[in-house]
Amino acid sequence: MPREKFQSRLGFIFVSAGCAIGIGNVWRFPYVVGENGGGLFVLLYLAFLVLMGLPVLTMELAVGRASRKSAVLGYRALEKPGSRWHLHGWACLIGCYLLMMFYTTVSGWMLSYFFKFAVGTFGPGMSAEETAAVFTALLGSPGEMAAWMFVTVILGFLICSLGLQKGVEKVSKVMMTALLLLILVLAVHSLTLPGAAEGLKFYLVPDLTSVRTNGLGKVIAAAMNQAFFTLSLGIAAMEIFGSYMSRDNTLPSEAAGICALDTFVALMSGLIIFPACFSFGVQPDQGPSLIFATLPNVFVNMTGGRIWGTLFFLFMTFASFSTVMAVFENIISFCCEMFGLERRRAVMINAVVIVIASLPCVFGYNIWSNLRFFGGRDVLDTEDFLVSNLLLPIGSLIFCLFCTLRAGWGYDHFIEECNTGRGLRYGRFLKPYFKYVLPLLILVIIFQGLT
Repeated sequence: MPREKFQSRLGFIFVSAGCAIGIGNVWRFPYVVGENGGGLFVLLYLAFLVLMGLPVLTMELAVGRASRKSAVLGYRALEKPGSRWHLHGWACLIGCYLLMMFYTTVSGWMLSYFFKFAVGTFGPGMSAEETAAVFTALLGSPGEMAAWMFVTVILGFLICSLGLQKGVEKVSKVMMTALLLLILVLAVHSLTLPGAAEGLKFYLVPDLTSVRTNGLGKVIAAAMNQAFFTLSLGIAAMEIFGSYMSRDNTLPSEAAGICALDTFVALMSGLIIFPACFSFGVQPDQGPSLIFATLPNVFVNMTGGRIWGTLFFLFMTFASFSTVMAVFENIISFCCEMFGLERRRAVMINAVVIVIASLPCVFGYNIWSNLRFFGGRDVLDTEDFLVSNLLLPIGSLIFCLFCTLRAGWGYDHFIEECNTGRGLRYGRFLKPYFKYVLPLLILVIIFQGLT
């Protein structure tokens, strides 16, 4: 059976950017900005996105496009005889499963809140305690949590069962277009709120007072981590889409398009959240609870809050679900190629596997709430730690070494693949940076994640 390809370049950009756009953009980015003083963090984030995120993204895409295969077979097609780089492909598959074991639950939270705002669970005049209690009640109900997770998993696999072009690409185009329209509408509304200027100032103007409080090293480290993790690199989530893409355009051009769209959504989410927070006297450094405990209280106290809350969590649902759908496609493609499964069969098997594997995260907030792992982490935090602090950065380091070392694929082959097509090109003078500096920066991130 001939391998599918994307129907259009726009489809590739939307699907790949949809994989990158997710919790890291619309949930983590705003509160990390809030914790690290706003404007300076944003500038550093953009710098590290170009210095680190863009090169590693091109490396994943290069392995995929050159091999036309999923991770294990892709490594095998490009590695030298007798080498073992392809073992990382199996680690990538484990990473995708592990990511979905908690990501489907969080995506279910977004869908749940969209539904709650739409049906009026959050009413005008609710107190901060009452809005926060809604999230507490959700976490305490294993049945409700499991139901929303189940809906997320089944819907994602149903779309993937239709194939790349008719399912993932077609739905991604509609969903990403709607996401971009929603984010523009929400941002414009947020900017018109009284007191929005103070939120913009906090968000975009560098604040040296914050740097003195937190320490410049902490702000730099946080920006480096956010720029790196926002693109979901290291577990071949992007590699698979490289294997479907055409050779009409250079990989730096395609990677720049993905980064631009990903960054646009991250920055716009800040334009939605910070003006709204300052308008209603809410501190923007509330941590992960900002989305589910703090922002609902903002919406219920603004005019038309039910509508704006519904639209916001529809946007959040699209952002998180785009990642779910993209990673599911990676898992399905892998199973079809490695085990010779027909797509529909791979979908059914993996739907059952993901539902069962996601239950520990669901139960970790209620019937297994006393379950703790290393460092006192609960189930979700443990799964997130394994993916974010180990599999993503270590996997990215392996992709980097594979694309630059003679013992791997080699820098010459990588550059040739990158520069095939029309558009931006990498110069060969970048070899020392890609071969020596970039791996050191990734090692810094790995070290930071373990300390």
